[in-house]
Amino acid sequence: MSTKIIRATLEHLNDVADLLDEYRIFYGQKSDPDGARTFIAARLEQADSVVFLAFNKTTAVGFTQLYPSFSSVAMRRIWILNDLFVTASARKMGTAISLMEEAKRFAAQTHAVRLVLATATDNRPAQTLYEKIGWVKDEAFHHYKYEI
Repeated sequence: MSTKIIRATLEHLNDVADLLDEYRIFYGQKSDPDGARTFIAARLEQADSVVFLAFNKTTAVGFTQLYPSFSSVAMRRIWILNDLFVTASARKMGTAISLMEEAKRFAAQTHAVRLVLATATDNRPAQTLYEKIGWVKDEAFHHYKYEI
């Protein structure tokens, strides 16, 4: 399969929203196509995230979404690879790797110090993929969260 990766714009809103809805369902959320469309439209309109979209010919088959952050110590940008999703029909064909490679190129172009991501501790397929393409598990820091 030949995958084309593009940076999404509002022109691609329907494709990204459909994939976001599938992604949320994958993570146990109820389908909410209108909510997905509203959410991703706001991200694209406000330019507070960067979305890369994978196409197999004319069909959108995956996306990754990056959010900006910063390192005060390094005094440089960090990109949080917050979302990565590939449709079931396009898995194990290199689509996720292509999306992550595009994220790496983009991070380098924006002079970021690093890309970071988090995944569930039981998501072995994702962990295997990340390690296969050179990502390193952070053993230096514990990450905490506070739910609101």
